[in-house]
Amino acid sequence: MRLPLPMKLDHVNIYALDDGDGWTVIDTGFDTGTTRRIWGDLLAGPLAGKPVHRVVVTHHHPDHVGLAGWFQAEHGAELITTRTAWLFARMLLLDDQTRPPPETLAFWRSAGMDPEIYAQRAAEKPFNYADIVAPMPLGFTRVKQGDVIEMGGRRWDVHIGNGHAPEHATFWSRDDHLVISGDQILSSISPNIGVYATEPEADPLEGWLEACERFQPMAREDHLVLGGHKLPFTGLPFRLQQLIENHHGALRRLTELLSEPKPASACFTTLFKRRIGPGEYGLALVEAIAHVNHLYKQGRVSRTRRDDGAWLYQRRE
Repeated sequence: MRLPLPMKLDHVNIYALDDGDGWTVIDTGFDTGTTRRIWGDLLAGPLAGKPVHRVVVTHHHPDHVGLAGWFQAEHGAELITTRTAWLFARMLLLDDQTRPPPETLAFWRSAGMDPEIYAQRAAEKPFNYADIVAPMPLGFTRVKQGDVIEMGGRRWDVHIGNGHAPEHATFWSRDDHLVISGDQILSSISPNIGVYATEPEADPLEGWLEACERFQPMAREDHLVLGGHKLPFTGLPFRLQQLIENHHGALRRLTELLSEPKPASACFTTLFKRRIGPGEYGLALVEAIAHVNHLYKQGRVSRTRRDDGAWLYQRRE
């Protein structure tokens, strides 16, 4: 099933697995009036006759966890996810900001955010997680690396990814060729890998590359990969290698660019090889920070503070 999102990436994929006496739903979409109406149609239509007794959330991003609490509170469903995903979601639900906090402003300045965009966003009400994520009751069931879970008449190995989201769950069927990948592996776009004010020194790219390399020995040509966006696909070994090489290529281009000192915000064209518009600016900025952080952690670049607070990165000779 495909639910709408009010952004350039205009949908999220969700899945329902038939457990005989009920449904296991994988991810949920945003908590909006539109999404709730669609769920009402789904529950009265193709899912009619059986309750949704479990909701499995692959990771904590709002388009995946948005209605998990609603399913718990209104439908009595069990929530199954990783500990980090649940803790992040519960923590972010506490944020109710009318203006960006000082830590976020300092983070934007350190990235060299465009002054006009900075001035506009500093004066605006920021995105609040609670605006599109339903309240989550206490209590969940944890899955972790190495677990086996039964869903839809199959046994699934749990393999944990990182980078796009911390402790992102993926599920690999032992009994046939299905893989539920969430946003860890997508068919035609690279998952956004970003650094945020919550952990400004993080290196999520390291975790994402490690997970892709760890998944490679398990990947088979006949795997049908069910992702959180875009279309299901086969050819997983090639896709994993393609994704890995894409980021290594971006890192090589970035290293060349940084022969002269530059902030993260000056790296867009080199990293993404296309123009970044205002609607994509935020995601591009956090991904650029992820790449310069990775180079810095590896010792391939140094950094110094500019007078306005921006970090300037430069290749080590």
